[in-house]
Amino acid sequence: MTARPATLDDLAGVWIGADIRGDASTVVGSITHDSRRVTEGTLFCCVPGSTVDGHDFAPAAVAAGAAALLVQRPLDLFLATGDLVPQLVVDDVRTAMGPIAARVFADPSRSIDVVGVTGTNGKTSVVQLIGHLLASSGHPVRTLGTLTGPRTTPEAPELQATLATARDEGVTAVAMEVSSHALTLHRVDGTRFRVGVFTNLGRDHLDFHGTLEAYEAAKSRLFTSEFVEVAVINTDDVVGRRIADRCDVPVRTYGLADVDDLEIDGPISRFRWHGHEVVLRLPGSHNVLNALAAALVAVELGLEPVDIADGLCSAESARGRFEMVSVGQPYSVVVDYAHKPEALQAVLVACRQIVGVRADGSPGRVIVVFGCGGDRDPFKRPVMGQIAASFADRVVLTSDNPRSEDPESILDAIVAGVPAEAADRVDRIEDRAEAIAAALGRAEAGDVVLIAGKGDEVYQIVGNVTLPFDDREVVVRTLIGGGAR
Repeated sequence: MTARPATLDDLAGVWIGADIRGDASTVVGSITHDSRRVTEGTLFCCVPGSTVDGHDFAPAAVAAGAAALLVQRPLDLFLATGDLVPQLVVDDVRTAMGPIAARVFADPSRSIDVVGVTGTNGKTSVVQLIGHLLASSGHPVRTLGTLTGPRTTPEAPELQATLATARDEGVTAVAMEVSSHALTLHRVDGTRFRVGVFTNLGRDHLDFHGTLEAYEAAKSRLFTSEFVEVAVINTDDVVGRRIADRCDVPVRTYGLADVDDLEIDGPISRFRWHGHEVVLRLPGSHNVLNALAAALVAVELGLEPVDIADGLCSAESARGRFEMVSVGQPYSVVVDYAHKPEALQAVLVACRQIVGVRADGSPGRVIVVFGCGGDRDPFKRPVMGQIAASFADRVVLTSDNPRSEDPESILDAIVAGVPAEAADRVDRIEDRAEAIAAALGRAEAGDVVLIAGKGDEVYQIVGNVTLPFDDREVVVRTLIGGGAR
C-alpha cells in the first residue's frame, strides 16, 4: 500500500491540541498499534487497554525500528544517539489513531467509494450482495467483514492500510461491515463513507454496551455528516425510523413495501423492483430486505436498476449464511451464523418455508441445533430458548464457544426460557458434534435441520483453548459415516 511520507509536524495538524516532543521533522512511513508489526519508520500507537497499556510496549517498538510514538502521556525514551524518541502527544490515542492513520496513508477513503454497513443482523449478507452487484457490473470491488478477517471491522491502522492497498490496486469501491464495537472504539474514525447502511437493531453485545440505548447510540454514530454522505436505512425497523428522522445527511429508505408481487417460495423469493422481475435465490423476507439495501447502495453508486435486478437474480448466499449442506440425504441441512434472538427467529421462519412433505404425507419438521456463546450477553439466552421452542418442532441445545463459562450453566439459562409445554421437545447435549449427530439422526425426508450460531466459523473456544470445529464438516462426516439416517 502507498503511505505518504509524513512528518510528525504534518500529523500534528490532524488532531487539535496535539503536541510534539522531539524532532518534529521525523518522517513516518507506516503506523501500527501492535509492537510485533513495527518496522523501520513506523509510528507506534500506544493504546491504553483494559488489561494492557500500549505505552508499556514502547521500548520494544523503538528497538524494532519505530521512528516515533503516538502517546497520551510523554515517555522518557531515548535513541542510541541520546536524542529523545520523537513523540506525538494527544489527549486520547485510540480516538486520534484513525484520523492520523488515514493521513499516513493519504486518506484512501477519499479516493474510492467506501460503503459501511451496520446493524445487528444482515451486515455480512448485505456486504456480499453489494460486492456481487458491483462485480457483476464490471466494477473492481473489495469486501471487508467477518468473512475476510479476525475482526468484523479491523483496527484503524489495519483498516486504513487495507483501503490504501485497494486504492493502489485500482479498486473503485469497498463494501465493509461496521460493527458497534468499531464505532465505539473509533476504528472507523478518519474514514469517509460514500454510503452508510443501517439494517436493523436487535438484542446483542449488551455485555459490551450495557444497555440497548447505548447499543443504538453506537450504531447511530455512523449516520452523521462526520462519516457518511448518504444514508440507506431500513425503516421497517423501529430504530431505523428513529435514525432516519434525526439523520443530518440525505436519507434513502427501504422496506418490504418497496417491492411488488412478493412471493416467498421455499428457498426462492420472487418480486418486482423498479418494474424489473427479481428471482432471489436467498430464502426469507429478511433476505429480501438485505437485497433491497444492496440495491439502493448500487443505485447510489451509479448502477442501472435493470443491471441491479439481473445481479440480484444471480446472487448466492454468503458462506455460513443459510448455507445448504448436502451429500444426498433426503432432508435439508442448513448451517447459519444466527446467534442472536431476531436472527434465529428469522432463519427458523425461513426454514419453515422450505420444509417438504414426510413419508406419511404430513408437513416436514424444523429441527434446530444451537447454543449461546460464553462470556457474552447472558440475557439473550432465555429469549433464544423461547424463540427456538416456539418456531422449531425439535430443539437440540448444545455448546457454542463456551469460553470461560461452564457449558451446562449456559444451557440452564437457555432452558429457563423454554415454555413448560415445550420441554419434552428439547434435548440438551453439551458436545456439539454429538448434538449435530443426534439432530441428523432424528431427521426424516421432508424435514429441515438448522445448525445455528457458528456459520462459517471453523473453531470452538472452550476455556482458553481454540479447537478446530466446522459445523459443515461435522455434518458431512456424520452423514457419510452413517451416524445419521
